[in-house]
Amino acid sequence: MEVTLRQAIMMRVDGKDTDELYDVIEDSVHNEERALPGLGVLFEVIWDHIEEDTKQQLVSTLKEHVPH
Repeated sequence: MEVTLRQAIMMRVDGKDTDELYDVIEDSVHNEERALPGLGVLFEVIWDHIEEDTKQQLVSTLKEHVPH
């Protein structure tokens, strides 16, 4: 059975409590670049399940901190 990247990431976080999920994110941020696709998958889940105003806040924060 072939597992996609999304499936592999979701299996990695399946069953984790909020503290463990926090640790997964913290461990991935500013780590090796190979962690970036996993963060992208997690961000996709967040993005798909948050309110529009929160999306706008995230985009504004991103705009503020992306180098020009």
